[in-house]
Amino acid sequence: MKLNLENYKSILRLGLPILIAQLGLIVVGFADNIMVGRYSTEALASASFVNNLFNTVIFACMGFSYGLTPIVAMLYTRGSHDEIGATVKGALIVNVLFALGATAVMTFVYLNIDRMGQPEELLPTIRPYFLIYLSGLVPIAVFNVFAQWSYAINNSRMPMWILLSANVLNIIGNYVLIYGHFGMPELGLNGAGISTLVARIICPVVIAGVFFMRGRYRQYAHGFRRNRVTGVIMRRINRTSWPVSMQMTFESGSFTFAAVVAGWTGAIALASFQVIVIVGTLGFCIYYSIGSAISVLVANAHGLSDRRAMRGIAFSGYHLMLLLAGVSSTIFIVFGRYMVGAFTEDTAVISTTLTLIFPLVLYQLGDATQITFANALRGTSNVMPMLWIAFVSYLVIGMPATYLLAIPAGMGIFGIILSFSVSLFVAAAFFSVYFFRSTSERTRV
Repeated sequence: MKLNLENYKSILRLGLPILIAQLGLIVVGFADNIMVGRYSTEALASASFVNNLFNTVIFACMGFSYGLTPIVAMLYTRGSHDEIGATVKGALIVNVLFALGATAVMTFVYLNIDRMGQPEELLPTIRPYFLIYLSGLVPIAVFNVFAQWSYAINNSRMPMWILLSANVLNIIGNYVLIYGHFGMPELGLNGAGISTLVARIICPVVIAGVFFMRGRYRQYAHGFRRNRVTGVIMRRINRTSWPVSMQMTFESGSFTFAAVVAGWTGAIALASFQVIVIVGTLGFCIYYSIGSAISVLVANAHGLSDRRAMRGIAFSGYHLMLLLAGVSSTIFIVFGRYMVGAFTEDTAVISTTLTLIFPLVLYQLGDATQITFANALRGTSNVMPMLWIAFVSYLVIGMPATYLLAIPAGMGIFGIILSFSVSLFVAAAFFSVYFFRSTSERTRV
C-alpha cells in the first residue's frame, strides 16, 4: 500500500499528546514503585499483588469507556455536536454504573483475599492498600468518559495537561506520605495509595469543569444539558462498550492471573514480577497512545465510509508501532539493569528481575501488533469479534500457558513472563485478520 505522509502526521498529531500523558503515568508508576521498593520489599510485593489484581478492573473500566470513542468520532465528522453531548451524558451514566459494579466485585474479592494463596506475612499490608485503591474506581470511570470524548473530537492535549498536573501532585504526595516528610505521618504503602487516590479525584473534577465551563465546548455542554438520553443512544453505547471492555478484561485478567501465580512462588518472585511489569508499561503505554489515535482516525474515516482510508491509517499506525517497539526493546536491553536497580536494593529481587528482560523484549512485537489492529478494529465499530478473540487468546490459551510454563515446566517467574508472548501473538493474528475482513470491499460499512 502506498505510504501517505498525511496519515503519519495525523496519527502523531493526535497520538503525541496522549503519549506524553502516558509517559507521565509511567513516571508516576516508576516513582511509586521506586519509593515503595526502597521503603521495603514487603511493601513492593504487596503493591505488586494489589496493583495487578486491580489492573483487571481498571482496564475493564477503561475498555468500557472506549466504546464512546468511535461513536463520538463519527458524530464529530458529521458535525452532530448536540448528539455528542447527549452521547457523553449516556456514556457517563453507564460508565459510573459499570464502575459501581466493578467496586462490588472487588469488595467480594477483598473479603476473600486470604484464600488466594499469597504469603501470609503480606496480608496486613495488602488489606488497607486494597481498600484505598478500591475507592478510586468511580473517579477513574468519570475521567475516562470525558477523556475519550476529548480524544474523539481530535483534542488530545487537554487530557494530557490534566494528567501531567495530577501526576506531579501524585509524586509529591508519595514523597511526603510514604516517608513522613514535612511533619506528615510515615504511612508507607498506604501513603502511596492515598496520594494516587487524591490525584484520581482531581482529574475528573477538572476535566468535567472544562467540559461544562469553557466556551469552546459550549455546544457539547448544551447538548449534554438539553437532550434526553434515549434508548437508542444507550443501546449504541452498550453495543460498542461491552465487547471492548470484555476484551481488555480478558487481557488484563491474564496478567492478574500471572501475578497470582507469581505469588505462589514466593515474595521475591512477586516483587520481581511487579518490577518487570512496571518496566514493561513503558512499551504498553507508548503503544496505547498511538493505538488511541489509530482508533479515532479510523472512526473518522468510517464515518465517511472510506475503506481505503481506514486501511491506510491502520498501516501507517502499524509502521509507527514497529518503530516504537524497536525503541522500547532497545531501551529494555541497554538500560534494563539500571532500571531494575532503581526500584529496589534487594539483590535477590534484582537478580531475579534481570533474568526476565529477554521474555519482556520477546513479547513487544506481539503487544504492538495486537494493540494496533485491536484499536483499528474498534474504530470500525465492528467490535463483537474482539470479545471472542480476547477470550480465546488470553483465557483459553494464555492462562493455561502461564500455569504450565511456571509450575509443571518448572520455569517459575521466567515461564510466567514468557507465556505473555503466546497470548499476545495469537491475539495479534486474530485482530489483524478481522480488521482486514471488516474493511474489505465485500463488507458493509
